[in-house]
Formats: sequence, structure tokens, C-alpha cells
Amino acid sequence: MKALLDKIAQCTICKAYLPLGPRPVVTAHQESKIIIIGQAPGLKVHNSGIPWDDQSGKKLRQWLDVSEADFYDTKKFAIIPMGFCYPGKGKTGDLPPRKECAPKWHDALLKHMPKAELIILIGAYAQKYYLKDDAKRTLTETVGEFNIYLPKYFPIPHPSPTNRFWRSKNPWFEATIVPELQNVVKQILK
Repeated sequence: MKALLDKIAQCTICKAYLPLGPRPVVTAHQESKIIIIGQAPGLKVHNSGIPWDDQSGKKLRQWLDVSEADFYDTKKFAIIPMGFCYPGKGKTGDLPPRKECAPKWHDALLKHMPKAELIILIGAYAQKYYLKDDAKRTLTETVGEFNIYLPKYFPIPHPSPTNRFWRSKNPWFEATIVPELQNVVKQILK
């Protein structure tokens, strides 16, 4: 696993498209129990090199009901974005994750984590990539029917503050799905 992570850290496959240059942000361990697959690092994460080191990360840890110490314990959580580097700014937020990372690195990473019991798919990019034709028409439908993807996958929306409108339109997510997510996470980390 260490050799693979070192190789990823040196990756420059999409360097020409990255406004701030490559800085892959990924954490994993062969003992990881839960894999979090999100979108791509934001600017703050690019600068710190620490995954989910922002407001989205605070909200995600709340949803998971885990401490920072547990969240960053790679034997508990692997953090693998769809795009490993900050993609740059778009009109309404960050650009989509680069498409090169997942096909190039994800399979190798997942093969090195045989003890992983759950993959949390955050946002539409991760859900479409992993669920393929089993993903519903919309993220809302996919998240609403999370239980059909268990025990392997648990799809959730992105916890970004820019997603507060979605959360206010869909209060059932935090009222009913988040407690289910917390329960599944607690059972695995026992």
C-alpha cells in the first residue's frame, strides 16, 4: 500500500489541466474498514494536504458521528476522491473532478484494502461511477433508496455548505438517512 500511495503522490497525469498543479490528496491503509469516495479536494484541502479539512469535512464528520481522530485514522477510514487534485474554480463552485484518477488508481487502491466493509459514495460523480446503471435517475432518488446498495455502498449527498439548499428541500435526509448511516458506521467500527 505504501508503494502505491507513493506512486499516486508523484502522479502528474493531468498536470496540464490543474491551475495550481498536482497535489494528490488521498489516504488509505490495508486495514481500512470504511472507504469514503468523494469528489475532489477544494482549495483549502489543496493548500493543507489534509482531506476534508474544511466546512464540508466538519459536516461529514457530524453525519458520520465520528471524531476527527477516528476520521483521520487510516485503519478506520480511507479517503479516496474521484479526482485526487484540486480541479480549479468553475462558475458556481469548483470544477468537476478530473476523469483520469478513478480509472487509473481506484481499482489498485481497493484491492489493497481487503478488510473494507463499506464504501460511502459522496455526490453524483462517485455514485454514477460506482453504481453505474443501478444509480437512480437523480442523486435524490439514489440517496433516498440507499438501502438497496447496502451492505457494500452507502450513497449520500455532498456535505458542502453550497449544498444547503438541497438539504433544506430534503429534510428527510438528515432526519432519517443520517441516523442509518451513523448506525452502519458504528457497527463497522466496533
